[in-house]
Amino acid sequence: MITGDMEKLYPSAKTLVKDCVASRIHGKDATLYDFSDEARACAENFMGWTDLASHPACSLEHIQEFADKAVADGIETVVLIGQGGSTQAPMTITKYNKQDHNRVEFRTLDSDSPVRLREVLATADPRTTLVIISSKSGGTIEPRLVLSALRDAFSQTLPADELARHLVAVTDPGSELERQAGEEGWRAVFSGEPTVGGRFSALSVFGLLPAALAGIDLRALMDHAVEAERLCSEDAIDNPAINLAAFLFDNYLKGRNKFSFLTPKRGRVLGLWIEQLVAESLGKDGQGILPNIEIDTLLLTSDPGDRSVIMYQTKADLWDESKNFEMSLAYIDPAIPRQHYRIDSVEELAEHFIMWEYAIAMCGYLMKVCPFDQPDVASAKAVVLDILRDGQPAPDFTQDFIDEVRMGEVEVRLAPMFADCTDVRAALKALLGSVKPGDFFALNAFLPFTGEGRREALEAIRHDVAESFGVVSCLEVGPRYLHSTGQLQKGGPNMGVFLILSADELKDVPLAREAESLGALAKAQASGDLITLADRGRRCVHLHLPDNSGVTLRCLAEVVNEVIADLLVDRALEADDVPAEAPAEA
Repeated sequence: MITGDMEKLYPSAKTLVKDCVASRIHGKDATLYDFSDEARACAENFMGWTDLASHPACSLEHIQEFADKAVADGIETVVLIGQGGSTQAPMTITKYNKQDHNRVEFRTLDSDSPVRLREVLATADPRTTLVIISSKSGGTIEPRLVLSALRDAFSQTLPADELARHLVAVTDPGSELERQAGEEGWRAVFSGEPTVGGRFSALSVFGLLPAALAGIDLRALMDHAVEAERLCSEDAIDNPAINLAAFLFDNYLKGRNKFSFLTPKRGRVLGLWIEQLVAESLGKDGQGILPNIEIDTLLLTSDPGDRSVIMYQTKADLWDESKNFEMSLAYIDPAIPRQHYRIDSVEELAEHFIMWEYAIAMCGYLMKVCPFDQPDVASAKAVVLDILRDGQPAPDFTQDFIDEVRMGEVEVRLAPMFADCTDVRAALKALLGSVKPGDFFALNAFLPFTGEGRREALEAIRHDVAESFGVVSCLEVGPRYLHSTGQLQKGGPNMGVFLILSADELKDVPLAREAESLGALAKAQASGDLITLADRGRRCVHLHLPDNSGVTLRCLAEVVNEVIADLLVDRALEADDVPAEAPAEA
């Protein structure tokens, strides 16, 4: 059962028990959120997730039979195309299980990077590949266009009628995707439950079909879920969801509106699911709790006062890996509040999906924030569609990239508060110079994270900012984060500082409709993010680089490092110029 160490009982736990919040969530009582008509109406439509374990909205036997037959028919690779809640839980389940015994190669394609698409195509034989397109609405632009590009590639090997038999749709009833799949004769259509929102859909067909294809026993998975649902719906002080919600909320009240998620490498994919659930559910109306997947505990040796820590010990292949993680925790300042959990098997993930879903719904009750909508995600999507229709906004300026090296031009787009900047270094100095205690920094990168040197260069930027300014620093993958922390970035408190990156593609993938290419789609999303953040008064700069090579990103990392060094020198000199206080008179 759910394994965790609670340091102490937090006061709001008693409030949650007294108000019977757990049982009311399980009973789908939307009056919990009657602090506004809009919140209550939203809750009435999106609380179908609360009893998915005890009352599945889909037939487990049908899903299992379909998966078993697909594998028996020779399917060796599964490619899941989707965004946000349609892919996060499946990616968590299949990646956590991958190192053990996935019976198929499982690839999640939630990126519009041509590099990532080519990487998937290089490892997938169309004749033995099943492609799942997951989209509740059936109209999300990224999966729609990525599917178009993938079909073009697969059509070089498979005729149209045979290709259709390699496609599966997971979507809500009545969607355009359901209609398309029916007309084209796809292999199957699995219907989602309309009252279950994407980020709460881990134990719906959106999560269960990928799990079954990977070879996970659905009955065993759901047995764990049923017991967790029973515990998390009890109005009792030892309810693990109540304890987690109280930990998050009471620390939030004390100004700890961020938490660092620490785990061995294998567990970080769970952090991505938690990141979306927490940020998108609570980051609105000027409020929010920021999750941050941290990999360096040395950044937590001194308590900055604005965060807590949630640690997960997960299964590891090597004793040394587990021991190294345990040793790293000793460096964390004891003053930082912490929770500690453990997961030993893939089936236990179901328990933690339920615990977190219940806990975040409870936090919404305590914070008086509707946890089931995502208004700023929708507004950002609308801006991207405008750009694709009307064209890219002109950059504020362009510049050779960078210094003496002629790698091409970088386009720079600025939030209004940085409008006076006329070169890249000045823009970066103004952006990073605005970081103050209690802020967080986010590197929002519409770039491939595979290939030599790319992720390392981006991680270097993230880490340098965190270490130099003592703030939470996040590395966000675009467009994935738009459906996740993007909601908090735009709708939460104005405490974020954002560097948005995109780049020209060395070998782009053309598209027949809506966008000229996948690279053009990514650039439109990056520009749209800048516009949406700036409209909300956020501090942001968008650099569109001449290419996404590892060497170009390393060059940018060096420039950022130099800018940080200059800022630290300036701050030290300013501190020296402040006159010392006169000694008190005797």
